[in-house]
Amino acid sequence: MQDIVNTEQAQAWNGPEGAHWARNQDRWNAVNEGFNEPLLDAAGITGEHRTLDLGCGCGQTTRLAALRAPRGRALGLDLSGPMLAEARARAEREGIANVSFTQGDAQTYPFEAGAFDAAISRYGVMFFADPVAAFGNVAGALRPGGRLAFVCPADAALNDWVAAVASLRGILPVGDFGQPGLPGMFSLTEQDHLSDVLTRAGFTGVAISRVQAYGVWGHGAEDAAEFLLGTGPGRHLLEQADRTAQARARRTLTDHLHRHEAADGTVRLRSTAWLVTADRPADPSQELR
Repeated sequence: MQDIVNTEQAQAWNGPEGAHWARNQDRWNAVNEGFNEPLLDAAGITGEHRTLDLGCGCGQTTRLAALRAPRGRALGLDLSGPMLAEARARAEREGIANVSFTQGDAQTYPFEAGAFDAAISRYGVMFFADPVAAFGNVAGALRPGGRLAFVCPADAALNDWVAAVASLRGILPVGDFGQPGLPGMFSLTEQDHLSDVLTRAGFTGVAISRVQAYGVWGHGAEDAAEFLLGTGPGRHLLEQADRTAQARARRTLTDHLHRHEAADGTVRLRSTAWLVTADRPADPSQELR
């Protein structure tokens, strides 16, 4: 593995959080798969395209990119060893030969210059220690005229899972959901900041649009509540409470999620994201110096 500057995130994703996501990859895909088609369409992947997937996790979007470019290839990059192991195993089982995965930090990974036609990410670019440096490194990995496309969370208030967790305030020590501009899930929520980061990283033609999807978080409110509380943030909150408070939190969260149960019993929560596209300039004279 190459040099890692984002050591805190590397520790998290190679510890319990990465193991949790690897074990529950199908459930996380059910939460986020509504963004797959908009993301891949925005990237314009086809034919012989070479695609880089940033923060690929267990590799669903990497594999989909590879399938869209049968004469091309797709490379998934992530900090998490457990998740990459699942990504490789799934690609092998599905017989997708034009996909590969590597462990590394997008901020420092030594990409071959101009090696990719497109770079994509589904919820994988919010945790960079230095986003300008990371996106600048990605820009160098794209050919002139190459396209960057990614999905990242929009305002916390427009995500139903945030409201679900917020229902536990007063029972568990639920705080604010991150500050725009600082590393974290909601670091790129402010459009002006997001556009500025990409422009400083050397991209042009930045376009930002709002997209929404309803993901499946569980089969029944109780199942969805256990899934939410089993995530890293959920476990962290529970660990700070006694058994009485933990039991009350489970009941409260289950009650909240009942209102989101569909007719088939699944719990569907709205996620709201920015769909972002930007280009590496085709004319070298337009690149940042």
